Amino acid sequence: MRVSVVIPVYNEAESLPQLHAELVETAAKQGLDWELIWVDDGSTDGSWDCIRMLSARDGRSRGIRFRRNFGKAAALAAGTRAASGSILCTIDGDLQDDPSELPRLIQELDRGLDVVSGWKRQRNDPWHKVWPSWVFNRMVSGLTGVHLHDHNCGMKAYRADVFREIRLYGELHRFIPVLAAARGFKVGELPVNHRPRRHGHSKYGAWRFVKGFLDLLTVKFLTGFGGRPQHLLGTIGLLAFALGLAGMIYLTIIWFIRFWLPHEFDPLHQRPLLIYSAAALLLGAQMMSIGFLAELITAYQSRDEAAYSIA
Repeated sequence: MRVSVVIPVYNEAESLPQLHAELVETAAKQGLDWELIWVDDGSTDGSWDCIRMLSARDGRSRGIRFRRNFGKAAALAAGTRAASGSILCTIDGDLQDDPSELPRLIQELDRGLDVVSGWKRQRNDPWHKVWPSWVFNRMVSGLTGVHLHDHNCGMKAYRADVFREIRLYGELHRFIPVLAAARGFKVGELPVNHRPRRHGHSKYGAWRFVKGFLDLLTVKFLTGFGGRPQHLLGTIGLLAFALGLAGMIYLTIIWFIRFWLPHEFDPLHQRPLLIYSAAALLLGAQMMSIGFLAELITAYQSRDEAAYSIA
């Protein structure tokens, strides 16, 4: 069993030599047949020079260098695509994840899981990172039904089949367990040791929470309606159209009644319901039209993709 360890790197030059040494020590203790794949995501601090040095010294280590910063999802996608192992592990390059925990994650795969996510139960980060992360994890678990304590933990282990069936782009790396679960893979978690940051600084700010929420809505749509967008868009359209039509029917009845009782009701042009009903009709028609277009695009794009996952 060959294990590929993918490490996305962005300005972590000071941490890489020690991380490499710890990974080598862990692999030696466990007798693993392994490889290290470093992905330099456009670093500007000499990280690539360090990766080249480590790769020259260790034949099991190799690097991939991006021309600029493309993001962690792109780095993970490139690394997993280049991996040759049947088991893939990911770990951040900042030394906060403990490499000695990787064998425990791999053991959980041997027990039948397809994805094992680390859980930083005792997290050594400032409160302004811990509390937003707690809220975010509760939101992800509640909306997706994949109940993990730490969706965004960088330390995970996967069967290689997982990355053959999911596509990473944007910042969807934090939702890999959710995307995998949507394809029928078994997902679990394991508490892991988390260490304080020793070098550098965090690459994430408050804007990350906003982007994460928007990505969560995207993932919810992809996993729930990615193969049938009309079920969502069409439902919203039908409801809006029905409300608009009901309003128009009511106003039509009022219009006829005013022929005999002109003073009982206000003229139609003075009733806000006319505008609301017309807007609802237009919204409903537009949503259903967008749904049809989305179905056409989905059908075209999925011609060569399987809508199922074989165990």
